[in-house]
Amino acid sequence: MYEAFYGLREKPFSIQPDPEFLYFSKRHALAFTMLQYGIQNRAGFSVICGEIGCGKTTLIRHLLNTLGEELTVGLVYNTHQDIADLLEWIMLAFGQPYEGMSSVARYDAFQRFLINEYAAGRRSVLIVDEAQNLSAGALESLRMLSNINADKDQLLQVILVGQPQLRDLLKRPELQQFAQRVAVDFFIPPLAAQEVARYIQHRLHVAGRNEPLFTEAAIGLITKATRGVPRAINILCDMALVYGFGSDAVTIDAMLVGEVLADRRDFGVLGGSETGS
Repeated sequence: MYEAFYGLREKPFSIQPDPEFLYFSKRHALAFTMLQYGIQNRAGFSVICGEIGCGKTTLIRHLLNTLGEELTVGLVYNTHQDIADLLEWIMLAFGQPYEGMSSVARYDAFQRFLINEYAAGRRSVLIVDEAQNLSAGALESLRMLSNINADKDQLLQVILVGQPQLRDLLKRPELQQFAQRVAVDFFIPPLAAQEVARYIQHRLHVAGRNEPLFTEAAIGLITKATRGVPRAINILCDMALVYGFGSDAVTIDAMLVGEVLADRRDFGVLGGSETGS
């Protein structure tokens, strides 16, 4: 809609996780380094947490793009409390048959799959997104799967990605043994105030525009309204560009951003929830 007017090849502020638009803040860069470290050093469990909309899924998508062929990766992303048998979802993630098997048969089949991958010189990595939705029982079943070994090597590495509730879940007494298996853990906070401007300019640059588009005052207002949450920044910036296009504004200033916020507060379906976080 507004792309050509602002000299953009594509929308710069989509809320879909796109690794090409990933902005490496200091904390995102550290989180990515920790993930790489965990994989390279065969960590049994790695845990990455962050607030809703802080870019965790985008970071994982970027990680997937960097992994070599020596890794076999399974991704579970539709978790929920009522999962009856997590192993079914894990086998589905690795492309393994699972239907019509007893729980014992599934475990045996998955164990043989891990052993065959190991024999072929490949390591198996399971990534569970939105892991805060898992029950304590499901996490305990993951711990049991991590006991599958060959010689001295652990055959399954697990990366859990989730919201802050995951951190709280892992602190529960009944999950003490699980928590002791976590070798790598990191929390991604919202962007610091000084990072928001760089984040906005980075996404504009990836989308094809090098010149600044948002004024300093507008960015300050965006930072305050969104509390530095990337997804909330995207939503607000995208709407500001729509308003700017509609009023032929060549730059996005604080007055225009303020108008967007006021309209969302007064007329939006979600009322005062302008941050989307």
